[in-house]
Amino acid sequence: MMRLLFRDRLTLGFVVVVMGFSILLALGNLLFPPDSALHVPAYMLPLAGKYLCYALLALSVDLVWGQVGILSLGHGAFFALGGYAFGMHLMREIGPRGVYGNPVLPDFMVFLNWQELPWYWLGFDNFLFACLMVVLVPGILALVFGYLAFRSRVTGVYLSIITQALTFALLLAFFRNDMGFGGNNGLTDFKDVLGFNLQADGTRATLVILSALALCIAFIGVRALTQSRFGKVLVAIRDAESRTRFMGYRVEQYKLAVWVLSAVMAGIAGALYVPQVGIINPSEFAPQNSIEAVIWVALGGRGTLVGPVLGAFIVNLAKSYFTGAIPELWLFALGGLFVLVTVALPFGIVGLIKQMTKRKAAPPPAPPAPPAATVQTQAAE
Repeated sequence: MMRLLFRDRLTLGFVVVVMGFSILLALGNLLFPPDSALHVPAYMLPLAGKYLCYALLALSVDLVWGQVGILSLGHGAFFALGGYAFGMHLMREIGPRGVYGNPVLPDFMVFLNWQELPWYWLGFDNFLFACLMVVLVPGILALVFGYLAFRSRVTGVYLSIITQALTFALLLAFFRNDMGFGGNNGLTDFKDVLGFNLQADGTRATLVILSALALCIAFIGVRALTQSRFGKVLVAIRDAESRTRFMGYRVEQYKLAVWVLSAVMAGIAGALYVPQVGIINPSEFAPQNSIEAVIWVALGGRGTLVGPVLGAFIVNLAKSYFTGAIPELWLFALGGLFVLVTVALPFGIVGLIKQMTKRKAAPPPAPPAPPAATVQTQAAE
């Protein structure tokens, strides 16, 4: 991976831009006083961190859709599961500082008259255990779901509908108070992580840099994967699945491996998202969130790796503006954007840039040859 970082200009440029952006934001907030023109307001740090987490989610969607051709409309479920897994650790960290002062039970359990901590909350007071669950919970769900779906050779729109049904089922389940995850309100009012105050500027700056680092590591890993022999097989599966299967490749195993890896990436994005936003609730399972992630990838450029990251930033910047200035128009703008991408930008922004670059680099067309009669006349003269 390190060799790829220094030999591949695209990868090196991506890492330099993303890490440079996050470090400059952090330093602008920590080093310059509020009255300085170079000061970065405190609210910008969690906002940038949120966008970086969305970019990691978009990259995970592009891994399965752009490289293998699996259109997932349920990746928001893996994102939310990773968020809940880390949110449970943050809730256990509150302890006696909660509203009810119970060192063991989270506040919402005390409010609902729970007498003891459910078994599936045990161990989440340990940071390393919580990090392990961030990876295992979405990974195991993806493994089981993918094994059943790919073994049955469910593909195309049918697989997309099933993934959307999965995230909707989880949405309904997590809304229930008796599930033990906070019901409609979810998990919130986090205090600190590893002893560091989540409201402190230093903690926020660190989380932004960690989000950028996770995005860069994921990009390098996916880039290396796509350039390997394994990646070539994935493209073959995307373009001609039946032919690839007839050549002797175990298509289901390739698809399952990439599906699980993508789910783990989405779970890590959700875990980094929660401490920066300060809440995780069942609305993160909403199918519309997964559809938005698909729009990010389509706008930036499916299968380009850089494009989905760019699309995530563009769409969410527009969302922040519209929901603040004219919130009633955001859904119309999102729908119009999807139509625009489908009709005018089938290859996304990055695809459009590549086409324009090729046109500029192409040699000018040769002048047409003179007619045969003209050539003969000139020869006779």
